Amino acid sequence: MTTGPTKENNANPRVITILLACLVGFVAGQLLVTLFASILNATLHFPGGFSALVKSPKPPYWFTLCGLVGLWCGFGATVLYAKFSAGLSLPRSLFVLKASDGIYVVLGIASQLLIDAAYWPFHFKNMNKPVEHIFGSVHGSMFVLLALMTTFAAPLVEELLFRGVVFRSLDATFSNVSQKFGSYAAMAISAFIFAIAHAELLQFAGLFALGMVLSYIVKKTSRLTPSILTHMSFNAVALVGLLLQRSGH
Repeated sequence: MTTGPTKENNANPRVITILLACLVGFVAGQLLVTLFASILNATLHFPGGFSALVKSPKPPYWFTLCGLVGLWCGFGATVLYAKFSAGLSLPRSLFVLKASDGIYVVLGIASQLLIDAAYWPFHFKNMNKPVEHIFGSVHGSMFVLLALMTTFAAPLVEELLFRGVVFRSLDATFSNVSQKFGSYAAMAISAFIFAIAHAELLQFAGLFALGMVLSYIVKKTSRLTPSILTHMSFNAVALVGLLLQRSGH
């Protein structure tokens, strides 16, 4: 396994504690989503009440915002716990931007197109359901806000958690057991957690593949910036696809 030029000082992160913290953070985020949405629902009186809101295939923009902000609060708390209480370093070197990093934007676009091509022969229905669920029938300024959040903010938060915390803590632990296979095991497990956290059965294989790619990038470069850029451009392609669909192309 090729590594970056800087050896990270993560020899003893409490990996089991970190994984449990991820689970707690995820559950706490979901509880916050429910709390925020319940408050707004009581204020704005969504037709059919909270149960109809949760089941809606195209929920209002404020419900989507609650979902994103609530989960991100849980994810952020997990990242802080891993750094300050579980022995995982998050050095500034992880976030260095290099002139050559533009290639990772291209890689993100290519990854989305390749995954789409892999799914194409199966003719699955509802492959765009996650994107359509997020954006619903939103237009105008709220569409722009959600587009910015899902294209730029979501990849940043998810990379901090799934690659910055989950993958790096697993990699540091497993590499002590096997220098040859430890990193691959860490990639596979972190990619599985990343995919299952999205709770989208049809997209699981594609998300797992993306998780493997992003973890490999972090291992190879010893930085999170390349994986963040890859993830951003990956999401951007999905957004462009939605825009083309709405325009009738």
